[in-house]
Amino acid sequence: MKPLVAIVGRPNVGKSLLFNKLCGQRLSIVEDTPGVTRDRLYAQCEWRNRTFDIVDTGGIEPGSDDQILSFMREQAEIAIQAATVIILVCDVKTGMTSADQDVANMLLRSRKPVVLAVNKADQVGRENPDIYEFYNLGLGDPIAVSAVHGHGTGDLLDACFAYFPPEDGEEEDDDRIKVAVIGKPNVGKSSLINRILGQERVIVSDVAGTTRDAVDTPFENAKGRYLFIDTAGMRKKSRVDDRIEKFSVLRATMAIERSDVCLIMIDARDGVTEQDTKVAGLAHEAGKACIIVVNKWDAVEKDGKTMDRMRQDVMRDLSYMTYAPIIFISALTGQRVERLFDLINYVNDQAATRITTGMLNSVLADATNRVQPPTDKGRRLKIYYMTQTSTRPPHFVCFCNDARLFHFSYQRYLENQIRATFGLEGTPVRMTIREKSDKED
Repeated sequence: MKPLVAIVGRPNVGKSLLFNKLCGQRLSIVEDTPGVTRDRLYAQCEWRNRTFDIVDTGGIEPGSDDQILSFMREQAEIAIQAATVIILVCDVKTGMTSADQDVANMLLRSRKPVVLAVNKADQVGRENPDIYEFYNLGLGDPIAVSAVHGHGTGDLLDACFAYFPPEDGEEEDDDRIKVAVIGKPNVGKSSLINRILGQERVIVSDVAGTTRDAVDTPFENAKGRYLFIDTAGMRKKSRVDDRIEKFSVLRATMAIERSDVCLIMIDARDGVTEQDTKVAGLAHEAGKACIIVVNKWDAVEKDGKTMDRMRQDVMRDLSYMTYAPIIFISALTGQRVERLFDLINYVNDQAATRITTGMLNSVLADATNRVQPPTDKGRRLKIYYMTQTSTRPPHFVCFCNDARLFHFSYQRYLENQIRATFGLEGTPVRMTIREKSDKED
């Protein structure tokens, strides 16, 4: 297992800014509003040729009764339990507060190694004397850092490195299937991940928009190794007036880009809404393997034909992705959730399918014999050959005499013939048309 470093502290001391600085990417949403980071957020870092995971947590408010703040405290506590070493972030500008002392006491009780980072020491050169009061927390030497400029982050990582266990030929995580759970707000994305993991890993609340960041969660079972990415629910663009929400839409789009498989969640009670078609469109355009997950199936009154009717409605409304399998689940009761893993493995394999040029051209010859290529003003389209250039999604290139004659409907016909022969269920297919005179490879 890779070491895990957890960044904790009271709200607004600069945890997310420090997290972004350490992992070198803008992964965590940074705002001056306390409580912006609500869930734990993971990233992979490297220091002194050692890779480790780093987790950003929501600010801990030890005595708060607010529902969301108490959720955040629970999330931070889970991160602390799992961590190899904890970075406690304090703010030199506000000085040591009673909340800092409460968080420090909580960390001391955890008996985990703690490194004390005093943030916002932005002046270069002389050390700020205010840093010395943080010795009172009883956590050893404070390290002055500036999350804005990056001063002191090397010393901070060195201090964490000292607590890492010896390297034991850590296994590569590249064989994990990355699964993005996407959909509009309040469709049950976090509930599904909690159901799969069997623990309250992601904050679940009826308040739409509770999950703002994309959260990575590793998971392993008899079916394989997975990395679930729970994304913030995507709202209509017109309603994305809050700057934090804008970041969330961007984050969900980035989560789709990082994933191998997208679970497109739809609320069974609402059917396919305009927002669902937009969300699904993002995954389709990104060329990702997709599964349409109809959630809250337990809340729908059913007769013998309800499922068939719903399936037809989904196929009609998402007509551009008829290749995606549809599964009806309930994250609340766990109905059919186990079946998701077989489907995830299946569509992931389909997206990685590679078909030999010989087999493709035998399908092409059969298809052109059955339906003649189109003609225009006496000139007939000739397709010389077809080859596959890449996978995820499968990308085919057709070489012909005149690309203008290669009508879209004939492309669709060839795609359907390829799917009928090789399956490719759950994955989009890309087709590029080239004229034989093209000098490109």
